[in-house]
This record gives sequence, C-alpha cells and structure tokens, in this order.
Amino acid sequence: MAGSSEEAPDYGRGVVIRDDWPGYDLNLFTYPQHYYGELEYVLIPHGIIVDRTERLAKDIMKDIGNCDIVVLCVLKGGYKFCADLVEHLKNISRNSDRFVSMKVDFIRLKSYRNDQSMGEMQIIGGDDLSTLAGKNVLIVEDVVGTGKTMRALLSSIEKYEPNMIKVASLLVKRTPRSDGFRPNYVGFEIPNLFVVGYALDYNEYFRDLNHICVINEHGKEKYRV
Repeated sequence: MAGSSEEAPDYGRGVVIRDDWPGYDLNLFTYPQHYYGELEYVLIPHGIIVDRTERLAKDIMKDIGNCDIVVLCVLKGGYKFCADLVEHLKNISRNSDRFVSMKVDFIRLKSYRNDQSMGEMQIIGGDDLSTLAGKNVLIVEDVVGTGKTMRALLSSIEKYEPNMIKVASLLVKRTPRSDGFRPNYVGFEIPNLFVVGYALDYNEYFRDLNHICVINEHGKEKYRV
C-alpha cells in the first residue's frame, strides 16, 4: 500500500522461514519408521512444498513460457523437486494457447561430505554440456547455500553460449558464507540448517522422507561416513 510504513514483502526470496521458527512436531505427521529418533522436527511439510512448487511453475511459465526449454536437473537432491516442477509446467503448457516443448537433461554434482561443504564442485555425471549451446536453459537445484557450486556450474555452462539461463532452487539457505548468489526462482528461504527429505540426503539416507526435516545429532552420527 502506498504510504505504508510497513516494508513490502520481497517475493523474490520465496517463502521466508525465520531463524526462530520452531518447526512442526514430528508427531503431527507420518514419516518412515526407520528414521524415528533421528530427526529434530519438520521444517516444511510435503503439502506446502507441493503448493509452492505449483506457484513457481506458474511464475516460470509467465516469464519464459514463450520459448522451448531445456530443463537441467541437478541430481540427486533435485530430482523430486524437478519432477514435480516439470509436471506442473507441462500441465500449464497443455492448457495454454502455445505448447512449450521441454527436454529434461541431468547432471550430478558433489559438494558435501557428511554435513560439510567441501568447497569445490565436482561434476560426476550428466550429458555433454555443449549440447546446451543456443538453448533456453532452466537449471533446477535442490538447495543453494554459499552459491559457489551454482556459480561454478553456471560458468561451465555459459562458455557453451546458451541463449538464456535461469535457475530455480527449492531452498536457499541464509548463511554468512554466502557469496550473494540468488536464483531466479526460490521456493523457500531457510535458516542455515542441514535439512533432509524430499530427495535431500545425508550420505544417501533420508531421500525417501516426504517432508523437509532437520536432522539431529544422533542421525548425523549414525549415518556418518
């Protein structure tokens, strides 16, 4: 509202979860029994993730839905978010005046051991990035922390001269180590916590958890490598 003393919300930050947000009690939800005792709380319930993803799809189609898109999914943590996002994008395309062709490619990155970023990105899979030359690329990522991994990936792609690159990330962490990188589309901005679930893992565990949860110290120690 014009003249209001209240600060206007920054929708580019996504749904902002404050540092003092206590989360949801695990007993309010169902989750795999083999993870009992290894989680602190539910940070984002699955239903809220699904609704937010649908809204992101609408925003993406509004911005770039006039051109064919190559979706570059960052595995493994991004596969569930990517699958749901692409399904929403396809549904919107089917019901619009212009059909948008979407091709999905995959790439694997490695930047974490246990709960610590290793600082350097390793590309350990995926197709030849030269195939992205002249294409409209949408990178779909699970979480952006410091931003260094995504900047390194963007640098690797940009040298092949795609027509356009946009980044959609389910999560962005507020961390003092951030280099200031912000995705074009953000699902949730969260505190600097190590989270699991909805395909986000801790040493390959917790990918089968539907909700995004905060892992506890017992869980970290049990699955440490």
